[in-house]
Amino acid sequence: MPGRYDTHPEMQPLIDARAVQAPATTLAEMRAVFDAAAAAVKPPRPEGLDVQDTTMPRLDGQPVPVRIYRPKGLPQRAPCVVYIHGGGFMKGSPETSDSTGWGLAVDARAVCVSVDYRLAPENKHPELFDDCYGVVAHIAANAASLGIDASRIAVAGDSAGGCLTAAVCLAARDRGGPNIAAQVLIYPCLTDDLSAPSFSYNATPPGLTTASMKQYWDWYLTEQPSKDPYATPACATDLSRLPPTYVVTAEYDPLYNDGFDYAQRLKAAGVPVTYRCAARFIHGFLRLRDGGPAGRAEFAALTGFLRQRFGS
Repeated sequence: MPGRYDTHPEMQPLIDARAVQAPATTLAEMRAVFDAAAAAVKPPRPEGLDVQDTTMPRLDGQPVPVRIYRPKGLPQRAPCVVYIHGGGFMKGSPETSDSTGWGLAVDARAVCVSVDYRLAPENKHPELFDDCYGVVAHIAANAASLGIDASRIAVAGDSAGGCLTAAVCLAARDRGGPNIAAQVLIYPCLTDDLSAPSFSYNATPPGLTTASMKQYWDWYLTEQPSKDPYATPACATDLSRLPPTYVVTAEYDPLYNDGFDYAQRLKAAGVPVTYRCAARFIHGFLRLRDGGPAGRAEFAALTGFLRQRFGS
């Protein structure tokens, strides 16, 4: 029933971190609130990691900031996860998603490259997509010098980052590369068509709301409804020949149908798919991946999938 959500107790710190923030109306205020809420639940970074903030060029040569995590003891040519953060296309950074970046590196036993793509509404599609695709292409083309195995590059993203992840994988297939070993879609937004059932029955849970999602699409897209699969991957008519895919949704999330429906279409197109729904979890739960046994189980399933794809 809309408006009534029996959220998992492990979600409470995230709900509380958001609740104490002041109301936000401007872009700067929204970004500050997002940053503060992320910082409030951010666990300390472990030792044994080399972390570097640098840039990588996209296809037109423009630099894209990235944060690279490399656990000590990795082989000379290690697997790599390119991580694309969430934030409604208009907020977030490698800093707000720092624990996800290092968590993927440590638990997947891989180099993780977290992409600091440009943000909407100052930048519209395809600028954000170009940043993300360009970084993946650069890593693949320069894998040896980066200490990365070009045959073991995965792309992972949550929320808006899940949209960009799916778009990068579609483009890599359509353009003949780079080769992507796996894609991970974490409560992704995949269409600006908000008519699916979950946008009604999950319209106002703690965390993301349907109204907020509509605003994010308005800021990100130049035209609506979108017919560009690199902007809204769910409008792609052909989902075949995509990499093995892991999709996880949250039960109390307006985006539930985006992830669930895309997973079913991928399966129908012959793509190997692992699908999970995090029971009683809300959008953004990845921030609480170490907040209790349920959160740890979700993250372990995700990184276990990556290790299996990497053969590590």
